[in-house]
Amino acid sequence: MNTQSFSSAVSNVESKGFLDIELDPELDLFAAIEQLKKEKNAVVLAHYYQEPDIQDIADYIGDSLGLAQQAEKTEADMIVFAGVHFMAETAKILNPAKKVVIPDFKAGCSLSDSCPPPLFKTFRDQHPDHVVVSYINCSAGIKALSDVIVTSSNAKVIVESFPKEQKIIFAPDKNLGAWINKVTGRNMLLWNGACQVHEIFSQEKISRLKIRHPKAKLIAHPECEEPILKMADYIGSTTGLLKFSQTDDSQEYIVATETGILHQMIKANPFKTFIPAPPDNSCACNDCPHMKRNTLEKIYLCMKYETPAIHMDETLRLAARKPIDRMLEISAQAGL
Repeated sequence: MNTQSFSSAVSNVESKGFLDIELDPELDLFAAIEQLKKEKNAVVLAHYYQEPDIQDIADYIGDSLGLAQQAEKTEADMIVFAGVHFMAETAKILNPAKKVVIPDFKAGCSLSDSCPPPLFKTFRDQHPDHVVVSYINCSAGIKALSDVIVTSSNAKVIVESFPKEQKIIFAPDKNLGAWINKVTGRNMLLWNGACQVHEIFSQEKISRLKIRHPKAKLIAHPECEEPILKMADYIGSTTGLLKFSQTDDSQEYIVATETGILHQMIKANPFKTFIPAPPDNSCACNDCPHMKRNTLEKIYLCMKYETPAIHMDETLRLAARKPIDRMLEISAQAGL
């Protein structure tokens, strides 16, 4: 596929003008969504970074790996993806015959946007002896240019599945790539991309917070910058952070990732204390503005009108599916 194909093969939206629709203020959205699930044989997949109400109505809540696995095996006719655009794209890549809708088509991703396919293709072509390992937080165009996709849950295992002498390009997250280099002893060539949420944590503010909470453990996502990871007591994927909080003996945690995960942490550990790591700005917490574009009202409307729907060029979809299938295969073999 040429560069022009990658730049032009993008998803489009069938707009119903949701902003002009006034919902009955007495409508029970929880009950209405459950009814629509039954009527349309629909499933709601939600990322941990969604608002609590959306997590509570979801049929499955997870990180990128778990969501991809659920999208692959669902028998629903319609997938409602409460997350960001690249996640809904992944669901469509795995389910071409199913309708995939997203509550807000503008729910993008700063990390995905940091790696435009035409520029990355030029970069890749300059290193023909490298295989391309791409983080799932990327567009379908980047997936189609990759040899295998990874998530933060399986990146270490998948990178280590290649011989040590194999040269690797890792895209698009430089922080996750640097951490994988450190824990595997590899020297992957890193694309210069990053997540705005995980790059904004303040080392100084976290240090002061640790002084005020000396028994609290700092747990961090590997998309964070190296100074934050050096301070961390535990580094792991979103699911990894949740599991650690359930099995660890500590009673207090400073959590350096998007604040949406705190809902599940508190539900699973009602007697423990979870403190969102402070960002380097005037806000009290660190929310992803893209994830938080989705609302319960938008979930209801996109289910009712079955739009915005994800559409994809079939050539692009097939090219993007190969590295995802490889990821799922290696993950299954590793028991992930």
